[in-house]
Amino acid sequence: MAKSASGKTIKVTLVRSPIGYPKPQKATVKALGLRRLHQTVEHADTPALRGMLAKVVHLIRVEE
Repeated sequence: MAKSASGKTIKVTLVRSPIGYPKPQKATVKALGLRRLHQTVEHADTPALRGMLAKVVHLIRVEE
């Protein structure tokens, strides 16, 4: 599990397929470590991560 200095983590789940979406959005999903539907990954809560999540918010579910 990745932990930031404050210890906050975010769970990200892929709920919609990136098929049919632009390549940058597919690349963002891949960079988040999501490979298949309903897969969940945990990341440290950082501004860079928040920006990535904002780009693909229509494909994912976020839990804090």
